[in-house]
Amino acid sequence: MDVEIGLPGQARQEVGRILNRLLADEHVLYVKTRNYHWNLVGPRFHSLHVFFEGQYVMLQPVMDDIAERARSVGATALGSMAEFTEQARLREEAGGHPDPDVMLRNLLADHEAMAQQLRKDVDRCDEELNDQGTADFLTGLMEMHEKQSWMLRAHLAQAG
Repeated sequence: MDVEIGLPGQARQEVGRILNRLLADEHVLYVKTRNYHWNLVGPRFHSLHVFFEGQYVMLQPVMDDIAERARSVGATALGSMAEFTEQARLREEAGGHPDPDVMLRNLLADHEAMAQQLRKDVDRCDEELNDQGTADFLTGLMEMHEKQSWMLRAHLAQAG
């Protein structure tokens, strides 16, 4: 069935690609955060264990919302590990269990990278693809990643 939401097919396809790359990045960030939550050790175990749990729990509905936004513009949402790792710009750390400060720095770098990419995607969706709905949706996600970056920097300042 045709999708008639006021966006031409080419724009919807490109928005779908943007959303699927974002979905892949969020999935990698989710898995990395979960890995850190599970494999954390040291004197700050409890506080960081709870903090990381809050971060990955926050990402669960975000991934669902992104997939549903992709579907709403007529795209098929990525759904396999192979697709996620192929499409993601963020990278996993297979087998790595760094110390807590490295975990925090790695997550900070990922959240900041997400905010930077989302800023570009917001502009592209709004100005080039004329999809203000997706631009607004992405703006909220950008703000979330900016907030998580701030929280991670606060934890690192405490450790430093």
